[in-house]
Order: sequence, then structure tokens, then C-alpha cells
Amino acid sequence: MQMSEKLVLALPKGRILGEVMPLVNKAGIIPEAAFDDPKSRQLEFKTNIDNLTIIRVRAFDAATFVAFGAAQIGVVGNDVLQEFGYDDLYAPLDLNIGHCRLSLAMPVDADEVDPKEWSHIRVATKYPNLTRCYYASRGVQAECIKLNGAMELAPSLGLCNRIVDLVSTGSTLKANNLKEVEVLTDITSRLVISRPAFKTRPKEINYWIDRFKEALKDA
Repeated sequence: MQMSEKLVLALPKGRILGEVMPLVNKAGIIPEAAFDDPKSRQLEFKTNIDNLTIIRVRAFDAATFVAFGAAQIGVVGNDVLQEFGYDDLYAPLDLNIGHCRLSLAMPVDADEVDPKEWSHIRVATKYPNLTRCYYASRGVQAECIKLNGAMELAPSLGLCNRIVDLVSTGSTLKANNLKEVEVLTDITSRLVISRPAFKTRPKEINYWIDRFKEALKDA
């Protein structure tokens, strides 16, 4: 399909990239060789589709690039969608990849008390908005300490007694003497669209939505 304007697909780095690329390829998108070269410092990659390029960015940034129109299509976890709540993101398709959960965890020897007895707590997390909403629904004011990694160190070093973080197998929690207390939300990755792009370029955007739907059928 020929496109008159540049179309940018934002993909997340890390584990999800390995899961999403088979779908991207089945949708008919093949990136240039540099995309698979670990020594390459490129950030944007040409593909076999005229005017369609791929950017490889952090998971949180993929949502931002699409929400602000720098990319028109992206792959984003619904944890990120809920955390930021961008109005200009439309998520038409669950890609059924990136399965994990966002959970509250504490030291294994800590006792969770009735939320009615709490007045104020401190939580380390990469998801302050989701965490505040979780506790607010229980009538508790949460002080969220924003960390971007090594969340499991927070309790052992006395920063706080609770963390909210992504959990897949739970092995990292166990290795750091932590236990999963409650799941805030289950997570999968979604195909996301820039709403302004969807309004101005509906034919192109719908074409790629349909291509990813077909790719999912063959997955």
C-alpha cells in the first residue's frame, strides 16, 4: 500500500519487542537489517513499506510518541495506558502478548492490615497514578516514591514497606524476600493509534489495524 505521508510505528524495547516482531512481520512489515544488529545505534529504521518507519523506544515513551503525534501507530501495555490516560490514544486491538500483572508486594514477614486502619502509607513504584488510585479507592492516602527500576530493593533498604511493580513469574519477588499481596491490574500489550491520525488518515490506519488483526489470526 502506497502512503503519501510518513507513517511511524513505535515499538517498545526489551521483552515485548521479541514477542511483537512475529506479529509485525506477519502484518507485512520487515525492518532494515540494522534493526536486528545489536551494535547499531540507530533509533529509526526503514522498512520494506514505502514511507513506513519503525522507532524502537522505551515502553512508556512509545505511548508518549503516539499520543503527541510523533508516531501514528504503536504497541503499548495497558498498564501504561492506564497510568497516563492519554486522551489522544485509541487502542483498538489487544495483541495478546506481554502477559504480566501489576501487583502490590511486601516483605514476606510483613502483615497486611485492614485499609480502614491506615491513614498514610509510602509506596515505591513506577506507576504513581495507578497506585494512588488503588489506595484512594480504599480511603487511603498513598505517598508514592517514583523509581524506574530496582523496586525490590526499596523495602530491604528501608525506603518503604510496599512496592507496586510488574510481576510475571514472581521469581524476582521471591529472590528479594517479597510476597505478592494483591493484583492491581492484569496486563497485555495493545495496538494503539493516534486519534488525530485516525481522523485525518483513516484509510491507512484502518489498513494496518486490519493487517494486525489478520496477523493475530495466524499467530
